[in-house]
Amino acid sequence: MTIAETPDPNVTPFRSDLAADFLKGEVEADRFVEGVRHQAVRGIVPLRASPDESAFQTSELLYGEIFTVFEERDGWAWGQGESDGYVGYAQSYGLTAEPGEPTHQVGALRAFLYPEPHFKTPPLKALSLGARVRVVERAKGYSRVAPEGWIPDVALTALDVRAEDHVATAMRFLGVPYLWGGRSSLGIDCSGLIQVALAQAGIAAPRDTYLQVDSVGELVGRTGDVAMKRGDIVFFPGHVGFMVDGETLIHANVAAMAVSLDPVERVAARTLAQDGAGVTAVRRLVR
Repeated sequence: MTIAETPDPNVTPFRSDLAADFLKGEVEADRFVEGVRHQAVRGIVPLRASPDESAFQTSELLYGEIFTVFEERDGWAWGQGESDGYVGYAQSYGLTAEPGEPTHQVGALRAFLYPEPHFKTPPLKALSLGARVRVVERAKGYSRVAPEGWIPDVALTALDVRAEDHVATAMRFLGVPYLWGGRSSLGIDCSGLIQVALAQAGIAAPRDTYLQVDSVGELVGRTGDVAMKRGDIVFFPGHVGFMVDGETLIHANVAAMAVSLDPVERVAARTLAQDGAGVTAVRRLVR
């Protein structure tokens, strides 16, 4: 990348007044700073397009994820997520500047964090699939997560555990409400579903559809004429989903306002009518 080119602001931490120090010579900015690693300490930390609670949500940080902060002002932190490089504004109270090294991840679709190792105590917060925690103690079938509470052991898995069938992971989200910018079991969008399901299989994927279409798996076709099979990633204008079999797509979508199963031909017909194109790419994972 050269200064003459315009980098993607969604995944490049730069503004005209401020940029990450590793971008010196690549972008123009008034000043460059070294970021400070922070960690999400709320179940979900929204990322927004601007430092305003009414601004569009662009993505989310899950509990335990790292967010490198380049500026903190008026209760907002501007930075970049470590897992997918996504850039945005997060409210500072959802972050800590003293990140802990995770030992486990949440393997349940959603699990409560309790103040004591007992399910009858009022929960402190809900953690979604893929949240990362640091276990410091175990008792009575629960793990104490530093620094604040207890989670049932059955909700946790080791960091290196893989759910190889990414379609099966996506199916766990059936019925979860559609949420623009969502990445959790409380609300998720189409590219978020792809990213989260692939992450459980140990496959890193970018955050947005326009980035996934050129980077995840191998291209096997650019129309719906391809013989699709389970696990294929099917792209439409601004939309994406997984094939459950040769005919059925699982996707987070606005038509159902939820994660749903639909015939891929019906989805293609809808996007053709709305956006002028049906299937635009089919990609397949090669392992």
